[in-house]
Amino acid sequence: MSEEDSTTAARPDVAGTGHGNTHVHNLTVVEVIRETGDAASLVLEVPEALVSKFKYHPGQFLTIRVPSDRTGAVARCYSLSSSPHLDDDLVVTVKRTAGGYASNWLCDNAEVGMRLTVLTPSGVFVPKSLDVDLLLVAAGSGITPMISIAKSTLIGGSGTVYLFYANKDEKSVIFGDELDDIMREFPDRLNVEHWLESERGLPTVNGLIDSLGAYSAYDAFVCGPASFMEVARSALGTIGVPDSRLHIELYRSLSGDPFADIEVAEPTDGETPAGVTVELGGRKIQLRWPRNAKLLDVLLSQGYDAPFSCREGACSACACTVRSGEVKMLRNDTLVDADIRVGLTLACQAVPVSDSIDIAFDQ
Repeated sequence: MSEEDSTTAARPDVAGTGHGNTHVHNLTVVEVIRETGDAASLVLEVPEALVSKFKYHPGQFLTIRVPSDRTGAVARCYSLSSSPHLDDDLVVTVKRTAGGYASNWLCDNAEVGMRLTVLTPSGVFVPKSLDVDLLLVAAGSGITPMISIAKSTLIGGSGTVYLFYANKDEKSVIFGDELDDIMREFPDRLNVEHWLESERGLPTVNGLIDSLGAYSAYDAFVCGPASFMEVARSALGTIGVPDSRLHIELYRSLSGDPFADIEVAEPTDGETPAGVTVELGGRKIQLRWPRNAKLLDVLLSQGYDAPFSCREGACSACACTVRSGEVKMLRNDTLVDADIRVGLTLACQAVPVSDSIDIAFDQ
């Protein structure tokens, strides 16, 4: 079956998992906003009983289960374009990608009343403070987390925002009218530069240096196609933005099923579980940690909302800091040596080595 055939064939009104796990939820689409010819925003209502679970930071994303005739379902991550300082509902904005099954399915099939299966918000593409000046560098659908960050900074903080936004042409600009409205409301704190490929060609390193050079002291956030982010990273390095103030949002298609049931094997005979203290969401949790169990699975199996996305070691959404004790990662495709040296580990791949461990989630 071709991609197109699969897209049109799989259209249930309700996407559900049947799981009893507390990390999986169903939210109802209450509005579909056609932003451009190939992008749509899905407004998701959060029931009162789930409000605390769906608290989020600007720049985070939702992982959504999309039904598929080929595999039963695929999981994809979409940034939240809503702001926790402004919006009651959650909003994700999806742009079609060539050959992209999930994005095309959502743009074609999402409708009011549909229920989507999602994980709670996650991600570390988040400003540490809304009171600092921010340089947001986006292309295409990379604007999605940026508008959340910008609105949150302007409403909930005191920082100023410079947004560089690249698109093919004027018709492909997502949130164009909304950005104009925000600039009129905050003329002294928001400046937006649009770069249109139809008028100026593809963004170049030198072009970005000219546009961004005056903002080298700002904290920089970059999101967009891989080729654009390479150009942006080079330009930002050239104007002197250090790695400590440079934040890059990377998405990978998830090959596994983050919605699958959580299973934690019982300790084998004679095995003594480790003891772990976990700081999560402002509270300290003490748990017994079986030697062959991954930390994320232990937390989720007991109803704790630890941040995560892939459960595969392929993203950094579940990154946490080992403050004392020792763990081992079974797989790591995202943390670099510098991260590991400062104590970072992936909760979805961490198993205990020492008898006593202290870990903190910093999100």
